Amino acid sequence: MIYVVIAFLWTSILLYLILGGADFGAGILELFTSDANKTKTRKTMYRAIGPIWEANHMWLIIAIVILFVGFPSIYTTMSTFMHIPLVLMLLGIIARGTAFTFRHYDAVKDEMQKIYNPIFVYSSFVTPLFLGIIAGSTVTRSINPQANNFLDAYIFSWLNAFSFAVGLFTVAICGFLAAVFIIGQTQEQSERERFIRKAKAFNIMAVLAGAVVFGVSFIEDIPLTTWVFGSWPGVAAFILATISVIVLWSIWHKPYTNTMRFLAGFQVSMILFITTWEHYPNIVLLKNGDALSLLEEQGNAKTIDALAWALLLGSIFILPTLVYLIYSFQKNPATDKT
Repeated sequence: MIYVVIAFLWTSILLYLILGGADFGAGILELFTSDANKTKTRKTMYRAIGPIWEANHMWLIIAIVILFVGFPSIYTTMSTFMHIPLVLMLLGIIARGTAFTFRHYDAVKDEMQKIYNPIFVYSSFVTPLFLGIIAGSTVTRSINPQANNFLDAYIFSWLNAFSFAVGLFTVAICGFLAAVFIIGQTQEQSERERFIRKAKAFNIMAVLAGAVVFGVSFIEDIPLTTWVFGSWPGVAAFILATISVIVLWSIWHKPYTNTMRFLAGFQVSMILFITTWEHYPNIVLLKNGDALSLLEEQGNAKTIDALAWALLLGSIFILPTLVYLIYSFQKNPATDKT
C-alpha cells in the first residue's frame, strides 16, 4: 500500500503544478500585459481559470496531508527548515485568492481595485517563485539537521542560487501553462494570436530558465545532469518532452487547443519525472550526506494502509466531480478540434 500512497503524492504534486500553475500563471500573464490589454486579459482569464481556481489548492492540501500522516519525519523536517519560504508561499496564496475574489466579485467598483490588482498579480508571481525555491531546496543538500544557529538552520537551507533558479523556472512554467490554457478560451482571433505569442514567449523563457538551472547546478556541484541523463528513463523523458515542444510549436495556429493543453501538461509531467526518478525514493537530500526516503521514513503500516484506502475511496468521489466541474465550464468554449 505504500506505493499507492507514493503514487498519490506524486500525482497530487503534478496536478498542483499543472492546474495551480495555470492558475498562478494567469496573474503572471497580467503582470506582463500592457495597460491597453489588461482589461481584455482579465475578462478572458476569468473564463479560463474559472474551472480550476477554486479547486486547485485541493491538490496541495492532499500532498501536505499525505506527508503529515504517512511520512511524519519528512513533514517535520520540511516544515521546520523550510518554514520561512513555506509561510511566504502560503501568504501569497491567501493574498492572491483574497484579491481575486474582491476585485472580481465586489459589488462596488471603486479605488480599492487599484489595491486588489497589484496584490493579485505580484502574489501570483511570488507564490510559484517560493514553491520552486522549496522544491529546489530539497535536492541541494543545503538542509542541515545539525545546524546550531538560526542562519544555517532557517536561512541558508533555502537561500541559494540553485533554489532561486528553480523558482524562476517555475514562474516561467506557470506563465506558459496559463497562456496555453487561455488560448482556447479566447473569443476573437486577435486575442488568440496575442496569447499564442505569450505562450511562445513563456515557453522560450522556460527553456532559458531551465538552462540557467543546469548552469547553476554545475557551479554548485548538484548532479542534475546525472539525474537527467544518467539513466535511460531520464533520457527517454527528456526526448519525449523535447518532441512534445516541437509538436506544440507546429500546431500553435491550428484549432487544436485541447491538444495544446495536453502537450503543455505532458511537458510538466516529464519535467517532474526527470527530476524525481534518479534519486527516488529519496525526497529530501540532507547536507550531512543522508537523505529522507519515502520508503524508510514511512509511518506505521496500519496508518499507511488506512491512508491508502482513504485516498483510493476519496478519488472515487473527487475525480468525477472535478471532471464534471471542468466540463461544465467548457460547454461554450471557443471553437476547438482535437
